[in-house]
Amino acid sequence: MTTPQQSQNSQADQGLDLSAVRSRPQRGEQPPNGGQGTPAQAQAQAAGASLPPNAVEVPALVFDVTEETFNDVVALSRDVPVVIDLWADWCGPCKQLSPILDRVVSDLGGRLVLAKVDVDANPRIQQMFQVQSIPTVVAIVQGQPVPLFQGAQPEPQVRQVFDQLLQAAAQAGMDKIAVPAGTTPAEQPPKHPEALAALEAGDLDTAAEIYRKALAAAPADADAKLGLARVSLLARTRDLDPTAVRQAAADDPASVTAALDCADLDVAGGHVEDAFSRLLTVLTTSSGDDREQIRLRLLELFDVVGAEDPRVVKARARLMRALF
Repeated sequence: MTTPQQSQNSQADQGLDLSAVRSRPQRGEQPPNGGQGTPAQAQAQAAGASLPPNAVEVPALVFDVTEETFNDVVALSRDVPVVIDLWADWCGPCKQLSPILDRVVSDLGGRLVLAKVDVDANPRIQQMFQVQSIPTVVAIVQGQPVPLFQGAQPEPQVRQVFDQLLQAAAQAGMDKIAVPAGTTPAEQPPKHPEALAALEAGDLDTAAEIYRKALAAAPADADAKLGLARVSLLARTRDLDPTAVRQAAADDPASVTAALDCADLDVAGGHVEDAFSRLLTVLTTSSGDDREQIRLRLLELFDVVGAEDPRVVKARARLMRALF
């Protein structure tokens, strides 16, 4: 029989908590396997193929999780929302809810994943979420727990809750898609040489139009999305007076216009953390259209810097907390 003190010591040794992901390598650091990525990614590269830019490899869209693998699920939540289904074999309502969850997650096509936890076999996960009854469904989004519902729910209600979760994730700029291991990678989108030629000629308007047309034809075109974000930044900053902009921001720290202009200059000048911190601070005191304008600008600047940059990962988490 395990005493409370033994249980506490075991939990500390295993590191089973939602903060464990903070001790994992940052996005910009070299992984232990020398930068080869996951085994499936390495296999795809060896075969001359590559995963789509916004793809995240997962074992499956629906999978079991244990106390030993839980921290990997927390890490995955930085890329796609992870729904946690806490159930037990003896629980009748759990058996009613389980196929509904499986079906809804499958229909969403990788926009989120479902991790199933048998609370009898993994009591520490149940304790961590302070679950009093099952079934209980929660989510983890960018390392943060999000309560969803308890008890068996009808399918329309489940779909509504998941839609709300995905809306919040989208507002925080999460646009990755979970791809089960072994899925045939899609071809990389073109690099848009016409847009690059326009940029070299200094024709920002033409470059922007090419990228917009590419996105209209293929909304998942990561190259076009990145190109448009960078062209837009160049267009916004080319006529700005840096001295005047920074003075305006200093004179009125609550000014949304000054904060946006200053953040653009900061990112263009390489001061990424300053830009994100400025906008996130102003966001907390803004509302309505101003708040939405700041959110959209943050997402655009995230695209400019790159989704895998650790500064973007950190700022996305702050944005998610502010929106929730």
